[in-house]
Amino acid sequence: MLRLATALMLALVAAPAPLLAEPVWQGVAENEPSLGGHDPVAYFTQGKPVPGSEAFVHQWQGASFRFASAESRAAFVADPARYAPQFGGWCAWAASQGRLAKPDPTIWRIVDGKLYVNCSKAAEDKWLADVPGNIARAAAFWAAQASR
Repeated sequence: MLRLATALMLALVAAPAPLLAEPVWQGVAENEPSLGGHDPVAYFTQGKPVPGSEAFVHQWQGASFRFASAESRAAFVADPARYAPQFGGWCAWAASQGRLAKPDPTIWRIVDGKLYVNCSKAAEDKWLADVPGNIARAAAFWAAQASR
């Protein structure tokens, strides 16, 4: 069993990380909505993740966002930078570590008016240990993706 686990870990470490030609929003490559289909505005207005509807969709920066209502969609359209998750909707902790990981939209925080999602409770705990530092490292990583 230990040999199998070791072999799997070595395979993961040896696998090359995909390089991005430009920052890609989470969900674009998989052809799925950002935030797993949750309404990005609801995190701010309702203080919780709320499933969006296919009836209220908006495309922004290549990503598809779903909303729970027409009002929520209108708020996003008027100011998408205010409501969109940071780092393309990817896990904030992973981005702070220089990589991309699919987020769990139920693990989130709003810090200084910005929405951050993480991929697991363990990732969130690590992220919360140094929020300003992790945001700065993730922002540098995300900016580096844009300059490729």
